[in-house]
Amino acid sequence: MDKARIHRLILDSLAADLQLLQRAAQAAYEAATDEQNIAENKYDTLGLEASYLATGQARRAAEIKQALGLFENLRLRAFDPAQGIGLSALVLLAAEDGSEQRLFLGPEAAGLKVLDEGEEITVISPRSPLGQALLGKAEGAEVTLTIGNSQQTFEVLEVH
Repeated sequence: MDKARIHRLILDSLAADLQLLQRAAQAAYEAATDEQNIAENKYDTLGLEASYLATGQARRAAEIKQALGLFENLRLRAFDPAQGIGLSALVLLAAEDGSEQRLFLGPEAAGLKVLDEGEEITVISPRSPLGQALLGKAEGAEVTLTIGNSQQTFEVLEVH
């Protein structure tokens, strides 16, 4: 797997999401401030609702902009078994049921999914339970997560 290509896919996805959210926030702002949406009575809340929507979209755009900046400054590192898994690691995990998932440990944007040559890669952050559990681990390590009353065990198959 080409980690630099995956990094570029993440950057492109974040940039596209940011553009889309900025346009949506602008449209919601324009709807909120449009003369036609001035409340005529206490039950007329279209302008207020558009204002809430614009605020939420602007906040989400700011989060994506921050993640984009962190990914732009992320230095991709080759895996060092002595240090274990850290930021920019590309990890292949196997669950007890035999299913596998490929993860990219990034500074933000947890949950973002990108496709590389038909394979899905999910971004996780060190703040997530799985991200925390993976830090410092090497190939062959077992990672056990306890979430609520359930326990899941994964094996680290590959690290790049």
